[in-house]
Amino acid sequence: MPLKPFSVHDLAEAVLGCVCAALDAVAEEVPGQPGCPCRACVVPGVVAWDGCGPDDCTDGGEPGQLTVSVARIYPASHAFPAEDRSVQGVRGCTPPPLTAVELIVTLLRCAPIPDEEGCPPTCEEQAEAARVLHVDASTVYSALWCCLPGIGPNPRKPRRFMIGAQRMIGPEGGCVGVEQRVTVALPGCGPCPGEDGTS
Repeated sequence: MPLKPFSVHDLAEAVLGCVCAALDAVAEEVPGQPGCPCRACVVPGVVAWDGCGPDDCTDGGEPGQLTVSVARIYPASHAFPAEDRSVQGVRGCTPPPLTAVELIVTLLRCAPIPDEEGCPPTCEEQAEAARVLHVDASTVYSALWCCLPGIGPNPRKPRRFMIGAQRMIGPEGGCVGVEQRVTVALPGCGPCPGEDGTS
């Protein structure tokens, strides 16, 4: 089955929606926990920390920024997520069994900053920011485990995926957050032109 033009983008959009819904669900359960940020989008390339403060929400939504971006796409072998390093051009064109897409889910929230007199944030402010961050980390991690098996054209045949490392990012520029990587298997690239009887 060939890799369709929107296969990668549709996957990124589905992951974004899944994580956003999970953040909103946890916000209803955990007092004081913010839900999905007002800025939630699929972005191209490296994530820019465009906004995580309350002034960035024009509709009065939850401050912060949730993004999904593509880190890399590569041919994968049957031993997913191992890379297929077969040399091509020797015996015609042999498409890889799978195409691996590595996504980066980035969630940013406001970080405590010094006050107008230059005094550092209090321990209470730091502890509250840490609590929000740790709940966010657990939510993003769990959301991917729960949603990815159901994301795909055939619910009876779940896509293969591998949850990568999660790391805390920041604080920087008044933002702090979570970066979670996940690699998902898509179908291979399909037959090359001429290999299936077409040009």
